[in-house]
Amino acid sequence: MLEKLELIKSKVEENLNNINSISNLNDLKVKLLGRKGEVTLLLRGLKDIPAEKRSEIGKIANEVKIELEKLFMEREENIKQKALDIRLKEEEIDVTLPGLPIPLGAKHPLTQMVDEIKDIFIGLGFTVAEGPEIELDYYNFEALNIPREHPARDMQDSFYISSDIVLRTHTSPVQVRTMEELAPSLPVKIIVPGKVYRRDDDATHSPMFHQVEGLLIDHNITFANLKGTLMLFAKKVFGNELEVRYRPSYFPFTEPSAEMDISCVNCKGVGCRVCSYTGWLEILGAGMVDPRVLKNGGYDPEKVSGFAFGMGVERIAMLKYGVNDLRLFFDNDKRFLSQF
Repeated sequence: MLEKLELIKSKVEENLNNINSISNLNDLKVKLLGRKGEVTLLLRGLKDIPAEKRSEIGKIANEVKIELEKLFMEREENIKQKALDIRLKEEEIDVTLPGLPIPLGAKHPLTQMVDEIKDIFIGLGFTVAEGPEIELDYYNFEALNIPREHPARDMQDSFYISSDIVLRTHTSPVQVRTMEELAPSLPVKIIVPGKVYRRDDDATHSPMFHQVEGLLIDHNITFANLKGTLMLFAKKVFGNELEVRYRPSYFPFTEPSAEMDISCVNCKGVGCRVCSYTGWLEILGAGMVDPRVLKNGGYDPEKVSGFAFGMGVERIAMLKYGVNDLRLFFDNDKRFLSQF
């Protein structure tokens, strides 16, 4: 066996330099070292050698195989280098030409929108709070004045992991979590950006979307404070010429509650298809924090009051950037994203 291996090795050393293509080199390598190659078949014969000699012969045979593999590897590198040298001689390369610029990425438009909203409210003294996206039913519903039998749940019952755990349907649970953490200290002044989940999927709804929640609790907070804060926010985002109105609405965790509308960013309030010819566009919901929610958070509604608001980031971004289909934000189409 050793004589045959040495003979194969010497033949390879003699003829290897005459091989000038990777294809021919691979053919020879398979012929010798492949699964059915000559060297492989010889090594399989080790089992027939007497046990007292098998270890020594096996060691030598394995060394010969490793040397063959090394020879093939060196020849392959040599062939590749020669091919590269020939190509470089044939091609004219001007090394003084400037390199190709590396395209830089940018923040997703929704991330840009969240950052803008955060900057506005941080400038007003709010801090950013976060909470879990997999939420307890208590925080997502019950602590926000939505008991199990309440019909308001029908609007939001969505993705349950168990009977008591749900993918949060709004960022409002962070209100109660923050109040529990801070009570009884004042003021509580937070915004809560984050992802939420509901069973919606069309041109204006998505099963996953982004919200920004706001909460302020202190002594003598009134609806006037809420209106002033939200009007400043709207003008910062959409411009000073903007008009604002409030309509009575219902939310289980605020009382009184209101929807906030802005004059249509497309027709400036005249009336068009975008605003259904009303001249107004809804952008968020808000209201004074319900006394039960204050109690659940550890505050006395007889001594303090507060307001809360919530907005869909996609909704704000669609109006600000003139996007007509929510799904464009999630399609990852570079033609769309590169505009931002």
